[in-house]
Amino acid sequence: MTPIPDLTKKSVHPDMLAEKALEDPELLQALLRGISPGEKKQALRENCSQAILQMAEQWSEMLLPHWDYFVGLLKSSNGFSKYVAIHVIEHLVPLDKAGLFEKAFNVFYGLLDDESVMVASHAAGVSGSIAKAKPALQTKITKRLLDIGKTHFEPGRQDLIKSYIIEAFSLYVDESRDKAKIIEFVRQQLNASSPKTRKLAKEFLKKWDTTS
Repeated sequence: MTPIPDLTKKSVHPDMLAEKALEDPELLQALLRGISPGEKKQALRENCSQAILQMAEQWSEMLLPHWDYFVGLLKSSNGFSKYVAIHVIEHLVPLDKAGLFEKAFNVFYGLLDDESVMVASHAAGVSGSIAKAKPALQTKITKRLLDIGKTHFEPGRQDLIKSYIIEAFSLYVDESRDKAKIIEFVRQQLNASSPKTRKLAKEFLKKWDTTS
């Protein structure tokens, strides 16, 4: 077994780490530890997170056995760890044949009311991919996204999160049983305080709202 590279070095290439971790369980464990809430070294955290995210995109089956670990990160108080876990889970859901996401549904969508607007935004943003992979959950997912107004965020922050929600809806609105509700929600965002949200709403409606 070759020695584990120094993960604190900025010169380390995350793509190289991801590829090596495929055949090196010890390195994979080190990468997983590197995204834990207790890790304070920024360079190490960044190297590990980029490598893990690359694995999730290219070799997601290698991370599926660690599902419970990623769900555990969603429950942590560390926004960085949650961010990585959100995007890993996005890529693992298409492989989930055992109902793992269904069991973690409330934990995941509790993030829409997270203390961090970044965490809430990214949980919303990956919801389109998850809804495509889990058609049976689309109505439940849609309801959670439509209820963003019930979160603790002040209206300006909610408007920012809504830009991610619109992007998520755009991935599955055409197959959704709640298409009318989605379109009405997006219509309401034409007057949002966020320029990005207003722009996305306009583009969305141009493509999907056939009643106007």
